[in-house]
Order: sequence, then structure tokens, then C-alpha cells
Amino acid sequence: MAARVGIVGIGHTRFGNSSEYDLADVMAYAATDALQDAGYLEKRKEIDQVIVGNMASGLFVHQSAVASSLISRMDMEPVPAELVENGPASGASAIKIGYMAIASGMCDVVLVVGGEVMRKVSGWMATDIVATMLHQEAEYNMGLTLPSFGGMFTRLYMEKYGLTERDLALLAVKNHDNGAKNKYAHIQAPVNIEAIADGPEAEVVNNYVAEPLRMYSTCPVSDGAAAVLLVNMDSPRVKDFKKKPIRIAGIASATDTHCVHNRTDPLQLNAVRIAAEKAYKMAGVGPKDISFAELHDAFSILELAISEEVGFFERGKSYLAVRNGETRIDGRLPINTSGGLKSKGHPVGATGVSQVVELVRQLRGEAEPGRQVKDPKYGMAVNFGGFGNNVVAVICAKE
Repeated sequence: MAARVGIVGIGHTRFGNSSEYDLADVMAYAATDALQDAGYLEKRKEIDQVIVGNMASGLFVHQSAVASSLISRMDMEPVPAELVENGPASGASAIKIGYMAIASGMCDVVLVVGGEVMRKVSGWMATDIVATMLHQEAEYNMGLTLPSFGGMFTRLYMEKYGLTERDLALLAVKNHDNGAKNKYAHIQAPVNIEAIADGPEAEVVNNYVAEPLRMYSTCPVSDGAAAVLLVNMDSPRVKDFKKKPIRIAGIASATDTHCVHNRTDPLQLNAVRIAAEKAYKMAGVGPKDISFAELHDAFSILELAISEEVGFFERGKSYLAVRNGETRIDGRLPINTSGGLKSKGHPVGATGVSQVVELVRQLRGEAEPGRQVKDPKYGMAVNFGGFGNNVVAVICAKE
């Protein structure tokens, strides 16, 4: 029987602009934070493995071999370290690899760090770097970017299900309200529906990015890092940590067609559905058991589409739940309690780890006042790579 894997330490930088710092410094801050949280900083050389999640440091900051760089920055030699690259799903993939290392019996304690510094380049250049994950000839060379895919997906969804731009603005209001209370969020400012949808200046404040997506329906370009310390819960070493483990009950991933235009139905995110189904089966739970969720909303439409694919709502009905307040902190199923990528930010290599940090904070009852979910039992995170090309789902449980 595979070992049970738990999280005993979490760390996080403030997301935003860290372009004055070296990437290794940013990641080391989050890693140190996680080790201190676990009461394990002085024993850091006893860690069995370090896994780093990063998407494109060679392009963003001209730095490769970031796992080795992090080890030296933290004086952790000779602890083994490897890098995991899986686009914007790199962070959750790194956690999955760390989970596998413990479940296989090779390791008892694994440090996972996800990080990215994106703001050393211009916003246009950052968009281009992220677009390099697209098919080189059929998509990238045709001028497609991730925002353009987001805009096309949103238009298709609107035409089929009746979603409006105002519904997307309501999502932004919800997520900014959560992010305003999150000490780690990039944008810690609430917004109201009058300012970004209903008021006379709304179109100026909330201009188009990739029609029909507006500025308040897209995430900012962010820097930052997050870290989790994993432990074999069946090992005597679990007693070395000061925090009670939050168990990883289910973790799974799946892929979909690289070229979006080759999919039978471009509105179906098959990798999300399959990863979620596998994670539910592993955890022995279903959608109705989930207390709250962190869903990858690089574009607001994805929060809606992912929430349907994982079984929270019927297809085409999730925006009605937003209208009814069901996904607010005090609603039936809070979604993106951290503020989501929309408000918290999206340093691509860090996002998947950051989502899991939020699951742990909520399950421990450590979220800020006004942002804490009442008595949560299970939290779910979905980390979305490409335009649904490679997806990781994680379910965490309070023991």
C-alpha cells in the first residue's frame, strides 16, 4: 500500500513585481517560509528531495538550472534537486512528482517550490513567451496567444449558454473582494460592479484585452513563488514537524489535443474532466464533498468552464451560480477564496503550488478574517496548462 502523503509546511511570497530580485532569491524566500512554518529550517539538509516547478526562466530572466541554483542559495548541498516544466501547470506537476517520490518509498520528506519572475520583460514580451507553448506552425506562427484563445472560448460560451460581459464582471468583483483580504495577492483592491460594468466610465476603466474579454476578466503578469513541504505520514519522521499534516487525498493529471482546433468540441475541456475524475476516485470523494476550490482563472471564463467540468455545476449553468452568490466566501461552494489568478496573480511556475498553499491555509483555518471558509473538510485545486493541454487536479483533506 502506498504511503499517505501530507503537507506539513507552506510558504509564499507576495505576488506582484519582484523584478529587482534574482529568481533564486524569490524561490528561496518561499522555501524558507515553508521550512519555518514546519519547524524544519535547521534540519533542511535532512530533506530527501527538492522539486522545483518553473515554466520559462531561461526566457524570462536568462537563468536555467534553477533547481541547482536554489539549493546553493539555501546552503542545502548535497540534497538532490530536479526541475519540472509543464507550462502554467508546472507548480502542481512538481507537487505530483513530489507525491510520487514519497508514495514510491524513495523519500520521506520532499520540498516543492514553484516560482517565476516575469516582469523583467515587457508585458508584450511576457505574452509572447507564454505563447511559445502553443503549436509552433498551426498556432504561434499564426499570431495566436493565450488571451486570444481565451477570447474565442468566451465568445463560443456566450453564444451557446447566454453568458454576458456583466457576468464576467461579477466574477471579477467576487475575486477582487477575496484578493483584497489576501496578504499574498498581487492586486489587493476591491472593485464594484458600477465601476467595471454598470457605470458611465466602465468601458474606459475595463477596456477590451481580447474581445469579449476585458481587463478585469484577465489576470495580471506577476512575479512570485510558493512552497510546500511534503512528508510520509506513515513514517516516524512525521513527528519532527510542528504542524499537523494536511493530507493530499487525491492528485491526478491528464492531457488533451495540443492544437485546440483539432478538438471535437472546443468548449469541452477533457483534460480537466479526466484529471478531476481520477483525483476524486483516488480521494474516495465526489464533487458534493468539496468544501471550496481554487480554479485556474487566468481568464475569468475558465473559472466557469472548469467548475462545470469538475462537476460542481451543470454545463452552461455556472454563471447563474455566480449571479446567485453561491461561489462567494459565504456561499454554498466558495471558489477562488485566494482571489484566484485574477486578483492574487499568476507567476506561471508558482501558481499550482500557490493554489495548494491556499487549500492548506483554509483547511488549517489560517486564512485572513473575512476570507476563511467555515469548517472546510476537502479543498480542490485545478492547475491548467496551455489552453487545457495539460491539467493537474489536487484534493486536500483535513484529517
